Amino acid sequence: MSGPELCVGAVVVRDGAILLIRRGSPPGEGLWSVPGGRVKRGESLAEAVGRELREETGLSGEVGEAVGWTELIGRRRHYVVVDYRVTVAPDAAPTAGSDAADAAWVALDELAEWDLVDGLLRFLADNGVIPQ
Repeated sequence: MSGPELCVGAVVVRDGAILLIRRGSPPGEGLWSVPGGRVKRGESLAEAVGRELREETGLSGEVGEAVGWTELIGRRRHYVVVDYRVTVAPDAAPTAGSDAADAAWVALDELAEWDLVDGLLRFLADNGVIPQ
């Protein structure tokens, strides 16, 4: 296993719903998550959030403050993920792109019914995005 990889995520909440993508490739292929991915060399965290949001949903947004961070440690991978709040246009409609198989607005009170990546529901609750 190599050293940790720095990753970011976009937490986009609007009108009681959160923007999710269904991952089209590993890790978490087929599961739903916030848009995000690896930070490229020379890229700021905010730039990476904006790029990943555009690549995976076709949307642009204003990157705000950090929501929180987590570590995902597996047998072959170690990711440090920092998620940021992002504001998009009120009428923004996502379109799946790059490694996203689908994109959707999901009601916050229905998240527990979706096939989410491991730890996402707990992360959102622990960081005040959804009630505990």
